[in-house]
Amino acid sequence: MNKAELIAGVQKNLGAECSKAHAERAVNAFLMAVEEGLKKDGEVQVVGFGTFVVKHRKARMGRNPQTREPIQIKASRTVGFRPGTGLRASI
Repeated sequence: MNKAELIAGVQKNLGAECSKAHAERAVNAFLMAVEEGLKKDGEVQVVGFGTFVVKHRKARMGRNPQTREPIQIKASRTVGFRPGTGLRASI
């Protein structure tokens, strides 16, 4: 599912009175709220759905797949997701 399909699904679930533009604003508002929560607290928990968490990756040695030469990979931050029990049960 991509973002356009998500917006269409939100519009369908909200009913006939909801326009596509309104559904898009709702999806964008949710995504922005998750982004802000991750920046501020490092974690966003949606009960019954799951938890978005900022993860820290340490610097490490890797290999260039073409030349097989060792390269240094910098430390970085990424986002992880842990599904909640409700989501796990529905899948």
